[in-house]
Amino acid sequence: MVKKTITILTDDLDGGELPAGSRSTRFALDGIDYEIDLSADNARVLAEALAPYIAAARRVSSGSGRSSTAPRQRAKSGDAERIAAIRSWAQGAGYAVGDRGRIKAEIVDAYDAAH
Repeated sequence: MVKKTITILTDDLDGGELPAGSRSTRFALDGIDYEIDLSADNARVLAEALAPYIAAARRVSSGSGRSSTAPRQRAKSGDAERIAAIRSWAQGAGYAVGDRGRIKAEIVDAYDAAH
């Protein structure tokens, strides 16, 4: 006997079915982290609603040096330009950073704060 399980992802707001490969949207408010599954349209509406507040806000880090809503992850191939920009900025700003390898979290945080 073969058993097949099918998982259907749904939008947490309107219950609509989400396409395979959809990802959750994370945000925080008053120190509480939230995660919600949204369709592309509902994610856009949320982003547009928060945009004026984000534009007026400043980024902060928790005591560990990491944002409470965005855990640090390994770089992906699409991040190559960002990594190169951080490395170039850090070298110009007097940080000891090599031409290859991992960039310390403190340097990335300093770059983010400067930009």
